[in-house]
Amino acid sequence: MNQDSLFETKEDLRPLADRMRPETLDEYVGQKQLVQKGNLLWTMIENDQVTSMIFWGPPGVGKTTLARIIANQTKSFFVDFSAVTSGIKEIRDVMKQADQRKILGQKTILFVDEIHRFNKAQQDAFLPYVEKGSIILIGATTENPSFEINSALLSRCRVFVLNSLETDDLKDLIQRAITSSKGLGNLRIHIEEEDIEAIATFSSGDARFCLNTLEMVVYNSPSELDGIHVSKEILRQCLQKRSLLYDKNGEEHYNIISALHKSVRNSDVQASIYWLARMLEAGENPLYVARRLIRMASEDIGMADSRALEICVAAYQASHYLGMPECNVHLTHAVVYLALAPKSNALEVAYMSAKADAIKTLDEPVPLHIRNAPTTLMKNLGYGDGYEYSHDYEFRMTDMQCLPDRLINREYYKPTDQGSEVKVQRRLEQIKAIKAQVRRDRRMNKK
Repeated sequence: MNQDSLFETKEDLRPLADRMRPETLDEYVGQKQLVQKGNLLWTMIENDQVTSMIFWGPPGVGKTTLARIIANQTKSFFVDFSAVTSGIKEIRDVMKQADQRKILGQKTILFVDEIHRFNKAQQDAFLPYVEKGSIILIGATTENPSFEINSALLSRCRVFVLNSLETDDLKDLIQRAITSSKGLGNLRIHIEEEDIEAIATFSSGDARFCLNTLEMVVYNSPSELDGIHVSKEILRQCLQKRSLLYDKNGEEHYNIISALHKSVRNSDVQASIYWLARMLEAGENPLYVARRLIRMASEDIGMADSRALEICVAAYQASHYLGMPECNVHLTHAVVYLALAPKSNALEVAYMSAKADAIKTLDEPVPLHIRNAPTTLMKNLGYGDGYEYSHDYEFRMTDMQCLPDRLINREYYKPTDQGSEVKVQRRLEQIKAIKAQVRRDRRMNKK
């Protein structure tokens, strides 16, 4: 007979995020592109036709939870495996047990968190067991599987991309946590809507971080006779941000990104750095900022300095690999480069001008001589007749017409006198001169 310990308690001391972990797809929050009724992953789970897969996404978006739900709903044996603490010996032990369960007719789902941390030999150890069906491997990674997982193993797994949770998803999680008996429902919590919004916004799509923050705020707020009243001062300290009102989807969000863009466009280095810091320190997703910088590189600089685009794409990749706060210096690098670069909006103007013509001439046929002719019928209809392969000609170009008849001689791209566009302008003038000479030579030959 077991005797109760004096120190035992019936209170669930697990972290709130663990207590609130969903157990079914109906409870699961976010990732509707995967688990909404009728979508692929939902269908696989419902039909118990789950195959090995990789969940790729940022921290706290439900990778482990989804793996556990799959195991529960498919009645499989679930093995939680950590790439940080396990080696090849542990892998072989687990595989031996999986083989035995397979003989007894039970599936084994092996969940490997941070699978990208396994080296090649460790990853290769999974291959024979995945191939013969001893295990269904579900790997979770925050890194791009194409770079971090062996191609042989990756080819045997379906990759599902999990996105950062939306602010509304996190607000829903908070509401569930403060009302659920599994969570904080017995504490009678009094919290204002704007405080829920602040925690959800600050969490940047990470459910685990969101619930951990909520737990910290609640347990450090004053308790009164009618329950716990969330303190704004405690909330401010827990979030460690001055601005709790920064709304990633509201007006201030767009005001600040506008300020950053216009400071870069005006070559104001100091202001550009300041507005970048305002966004990042208020909890903005660094990848959103990086995407905006990539747009600026072509919209406001373009061919005046083509390196700008390369720098910004590299900054995006660095931000993806490192995240905050480490990536702040990479984004600063990109912002300063853009602010210092010569400016040209010639590419933006060119596209908008071409767009206007394209919309008005959507029914304009492609000239026959620049159409492909893969079939005999198409050749008989004149497709490709008169096409001039530029590499067969002097200067690697001809004066062949490539625009529709209604748009002949239209010019969309007009380089400025800024940076490398000076060289681009010279090259365009050279091309015009060569084509003009080709036309003159054609006329002379006809005579």
